[in-house]
Amino acid sequence: MSAALDSSILIAALIDAERHHVECGELLDQPSTHIYAHALSEVYSILTGGRLGFRLSAEIAIRLLEQSVLPNVEVITLSARELIAGLNEAPGRGVRGAAIYDYLHLVAARKAKASRIYTLNASNFQSFHRAGDPEVSLPVRQDG
Repeated sequence: MSAALDSSILIAALIDAERHHVECGELLDQPSTHIYAHALSEVYSILTGGRLGFRLSAEIAIRLLEQSVLPNVEVITLSARELIAGLNEAPGRGVRGAAIYDYLHLVAARKAKASRIYTLNASNFQSFHRAGDPEVSLPVRQDG
């Protein structure tokens, strides 16, 4: 089973104090894991911007992405045509404003043929999710 992760999962996997750190770290360690390329800039923005109540230096944020994320995922990019196709599809799904960023994670997950997209913000995805899209899932602890 291949899965896609959005930036909320990556942040929780990288930050020990995050509530779902363990579960998200387990997802990041799974084979056949994909992320949309834009997630890298979202994670950088969150880690360096202070939204979490602290700021990491750019150097540390980049090191985390290079050493803890990139070795574990396949990065999915959208060509200009694929991006425009997603934008054309968005209004019919009720996607407006900043919701486009979550929607493009879903478009990239479809391109990767992921069966699931994991997020900590499932309600953001449910409004535009349709039959045939990857299942939107919250991380679940894998006690083994």
